[in-house]
This record gives sequence, structure tokens and C-alpha cells, in this order.
Amino acid sequence: MNSGTEDYRTVLRHEFGAEEGSFLLQLRVHLEWDRDAFDRLLAAMETCCRDHAGEEKLDRWLAEGFWYLTSFVRDWTTHPQFPRPFPEEYYDAAYQRLDELAEWFFTGESPNLMDEEEPADA
Repeated sequence: MNSGTEDYRTVLRHEFGAEEGSFLLQLRVHLEWDRDAFDRLLAAMETCCRDHAGEEKLDRWLAEGFWYLTSFVRDWTTHPQFPRPFPEEYYDAAYQRLDELAEWFFTGESPNLMDEEEPADA
């Protein structure tokens, strides 16, 4: 695992646990899409995917978090009463990114070639 392992794991525990200041807590309780918190969440998820690519076993809490986000965020924020101050395209791209990250996490292969690290020259 890379040196940033603890950082992304700490962020994901905070986010998946819907702790104070997390994207999920703000989404659920305050009905607010916090772009900065969402960006932090995506960055941690991406680092996690890179770190776990090719692993045969995954931590259950990580799997549950990735699985939960793909459906909950979309379901919760498409409700007619959820305030959506950003353009529709922003939300569509956000849902797609969550789906891509979940696919990457579960399969070990990025559906977006730009996410994969370039192999080092031998």
C-alpha cells in the first residue's frame, strides 16, 4: 500500500460513517451538496481504487461504502424536494463518476483509462 494509505482510509471512514462535516451527513441531514466535501470524497475513493487494484480481497467496510454511495447519492438527490443549485450536467457527471469508481474498486480495472497510472519505463 502507498504512503497515503492512512489518509484516504481516514477520509473514507469519516465519509462512509457520515461523521460531522462529511459529504454524506450534509447531504442527508442538511440537504446540501457540499462540492468541497464531495471532491475530497472522490479523491479518497480514487486513491483507494489505485491502492487496491489487483487485490483479491477487499475490506468489507470499504465495499459497503462504495456500494452504498452509488445508489444513495443518486436516489437522495433526485428527490423533487432536494435542492439542486448546480446544473443538471454537474449531477449527471457526479453520478457517473461514483459509478466508475465503484466499478474500478470492485473489478480492479478503471473504466476510464485516464485514471490508470502510466506504467514506468523499464
